[in-house]
Amino acid sequence: MSDGLDGVIAARTVLSHTDSAAGMVWVRGVAVPDLVPLGFEGTVALLWDGFAGHDLTAASIQTRLGAARAAAFARLEDWSAQAANRPPAEALRLCLAELPDSSSPEQLVGAMTVAVGAIHRIGCGQAPVAPDPTLGTAADLLRMTHGTPAEPVAVQALDTYFAVMAESGLSGSSFTARIIASTHASLAAAVLGAWCAFTGPRHGGAPGPTLDMLDAAAAVPEDALEEWLVAKLTAGERLMGFGHRVFRGNDPRAEAMRAALQRFGPAAARVAFAARLEQAVAKAIARVKPGRSLPPNVEVMAALLLDAVGFPRASFTPVFAVGRSAGWIAHALEQRAGGRMIRPSSEYVGPPVG
Repeated sequence: MSDGLDGVIAARTVLSHTDSAAGMVWVRGVAVPDLVPLGFEGTVALLWDGFAGHDLTAASIQTRLGAARAAAFARLEDWSAQAANRPPAEALRLCLAELPDSSSPEQLVGAMTVAVGAIHRIGCGQAPVAPDPTLGTAADLLRMTHGTPAEPVAVQALDTYFAVMAESGLSGSSFTARIIASTHASLAAAVLGAWCAFTGPRHGGAPGPTLDMLDAAAAVPEDALEEWLVAKLTAGERLMGFGHRVFRGNDPRAEAMRAALQRFGPAAARVAFAARLEQAVAKAIARVKPGRSLPPNVEVMAALLLDAVGFPRASFTPVFAVGRSAGWIAHALEQRAGGRMIRPSSEYVGPPVG
């Protein structure tokens, strides 16, 4: 048995394929870099086609998600009072728990999008901003969060982030969605369960701590950075944003975000620092653990991008979930359509029996 189920085939899927050696992910046959011009809505159409409708397009998905956001805002009072004094992750869990079992795919994504903006503003003592159904998801989320229309460069960056992060194979959260869906529980239950799995710091909860690590590293004098990293590695500390269970080198999602960040003035400088940090980490790991590598993962660019477009780090995981929920839903729909109930076996290692 493989610890952590590494290498175990747990599902057959048409949704995505990852080749870690080649450093590429394909979503329904489309390479990650080619998702960027499709945008988030186009990527959702690709993922959901045949599962949540047929011949879906970016335009049809944008219309469906826009209407869903308007409906979700009308139901804001169903959960917002309870969530007012909760951290963003807990508040979003309350929002999802209030959704009816009959919720459609677009209603689930729309509710999460509205919730993220509303939770931020309520936490700042401000009134939530009603959605604009004519906008794309990225533009409307930035507008509902900050209260004013976002600059095109910010919209493009967040749209890129949502598109390339929407689907990532059988991650812990997507597998959770499939397990729940395999029992023929509701789609709303599958998304709630996926969100709960997602919040852990080893999964969707990673971008915030990664930015903390980047900030700490930036405060270290450049000539002392390698020694600082060696001390951390020697002490057994984890370097957030480095190392990945699947990718051992280049991650095409990170490269797409890096390109989007280069269009920002101040953010471009932080990208340059991240590159220097990557080199320092490589030297430090070579000293502490010769023969091992610790390449940067997607969270470094994700953290810098979310910070650049103005989200507080407490909102990073909920924002991440807006995009990833499209993938959760696709996995749940695929599993429910053709898969058996997931019921793996276990190996008993307890006290002797019989």
